[in-house]
Amino acid sequence: MRAEARVAAEAHLAHHFPNLEQQAHAARLGMWLFLATEILLFGGLFVAYGVYRFLYADTFKAASTLIETHWGALNTVVLISSSLTVALAHHEAEHGSMKKAGLLLLVSVAAGAVFLGVKSIEYGHHFHEGHLPGRFYTYAGLQAPGASMFWTLYFLMTGLHGLHVIIGMGVLGLFGVLCLRGKFNEGYSTPVELGGLYWHLVDLIWIFLFPLFYLI
Repeated sequence: MRAEARVAAEAHLAHHFPNLEQQAHAARLGMWLFLATEILLFGGLFVAYGVYRFLYADTFKAASTLIETHWGALNTVVLISSSLTVALAHHEAEHGSMKKAGLLLLVSVAAGAVFLGVKSIEYGHHFHEGHLPGRFYTYAGLQAPGASMFWTLYFLMTGLHGLHVIIGMGVLGLFGVLCLRGKFNEGYSTPVELGGLYWHLVDLIWIFLFPLFYLI
């Protein structure tokens, strides 16, 4: 590492850590613990989905045919591509190419915006057709026990995931701007790594949501 990069990196060292390596290790540990709580949150929802799908198997199968699979497939490609650009951003940041890292992070943010745009199209269609949760369910084409529960889980799980996408976009956007402004360097790119970990979890959750609602 260049001497000037080391000096610039030391400016990010918190007073209660002896060196940057230990600070980065603590930050990674904290992020992994946070991600574990996120997995527990969505894990509970996946369990609920499994229970209700067992109870209303035929209804869930019929309801899933009302979802347009091509939109979900498009969003899957978009999110997987964004994970690639985030990983490349981390690689560039570690090697001191901060402008490239910043641009790649902003590309990832743009991919997140595309994802949300596609979801808004889907949601608009379901609102129009009456595919709504609970007592708001009005779709006449499928009146069977468990139909409203399918859409309750659909909006709850995809909506919560969408909220995580918005948060991830904010985090990546902030770090992207900081990279472009030269606030990070090869000696200190931990925030880019941690933001990437969060984004990868968001993508991973969608990889489970996509088959559960669109394919199975």
